Amino acid sequence: MTIVHLVRHGEVHNPEKVLYGRRHGYRLSDLGEAQAKTVAVHLGENDVAAVVASPLLRAQQTAQPIADAHGVEIGTDEGLIESGNLFEGKRFAVGDGALKRPQAWRLLRDPFTPSWGEPYLAIAHRMLGAVHAARELAPGREVVCVSHQLPVWTLRRYLLGQRLWHDPRRRQCSLASVTSIEFTGARMTGLRYAEPAGASGAMVTGA
Repeated sequence: MTIVHLVRHGEVHNPEKVLYGRRHGYRLSDLGEAQAKTVAVHLGENDVAAVVASPLLRAQQTAQPIADAHGVEIGTDEGLIESGNLFEGKRFAVGDGALKRPQAWRLLRDPFTPSWGEPYLAIAHRMLGAVHAARELAPGREVVCVSHQLPVWTLRRYLLGQRLWHDPRRRQCSLASVTSIEFTGARMTGLRYAEPAGASGAMVTGA
């Protein structure tokens, strides 16, 4: 059995409360750094042979204590990056957000693809490629992949044969959570979910 652990990054320092998406430079908050260390402790006794992360800073920072705990270098895979979103850089504060502006409404015309960003199916396919690439790094052992909320949740639904469009408020992918996919050969034979840092941040701007 090979296990690929999909870790969502920790909380991000985002005082402007913008949808930061793929923007570079958004780092973990103090709480996020503590969450990353908690995940490293949670996986400390596991047989982790490799750690791979999204190229974005918050994912790399979350991966670092995990990699340190297992004496490995962090690999980077673009397939694990945050989903593309046309609202990137916009604020969603109550009463002063992007959705208050009529020019933004056209982006909401199709929630099933969705029309405001990277198609769900494209997200699922690139994430699946990244997971299989990670699986092949260490057959019979464990690999950690650090990614983002929507990509992890979309892949999970894809693997379970569920429809990809969904209510974002119902995602089971908290900050610093661990979604573990078990493989026998190349076939998925199990899926588990854990929240070592607690059930925090089901919906956080930027994810």
